[in-house]
Amino acid sequence: MSMIGNLLRVTNAELNAYLEDSSLLENRIYHETDDSNLVDIDKTWEGIVFLLTGQRLTDADNPLLAVLFSGQLIDNDQDLGYGPAHYVTPEQVVQLNNEISKITKADLRQRFDPAKMIESGVYPNIWDESDETFEYLAGYFRVVQKIYSEAARKNEAIVTFIS
Repeated sequence: MSMIGNLLRVTNAELNAYLEDSSLLENRIYHETDDSNLVDIDKTWEGIVFLLTGQRLTDADNPLLAVLFSGQLIDNDQDLGYGPAHYVTPEQVVQLNNEISKITKADLRQRFDPAKMIESGVYPNIWDESDETFEYLAGYFRVVQKIYSEAARKNEAIVTFIS
């Protein structure tokens, strides 16, 4: 079973509605078939956490962890596949976007440490020295940057979850 990372751009009003009634989020995720604001980042979520923090998800204490796992939960009791959804507010999106928009592919290459990622058990534990593995991870990091950039431009919040 694969654990797929997802990011959903939402308006502040939508975020507030989900915080009030988390079933609305679940309905959107699993019953709307064509939602261009919902993007998956495949299995790269913990690799991206590693590139941002130098640590696994369970060990990370860097503020950039909030890009994918803010610790602010829509509903503690809701399970969207592998736990509850996290969110960042429009203001937090702007702050995080300011940080991650500065990260270049060269920066990612310097942070990419396949041996440490494998030793640490970074999901999905496929990391090797090949350009293909790095490109896979860097390509999805670029997707995350685009989502944050668009959300910051539109004053939107972001909801993240693993399915």
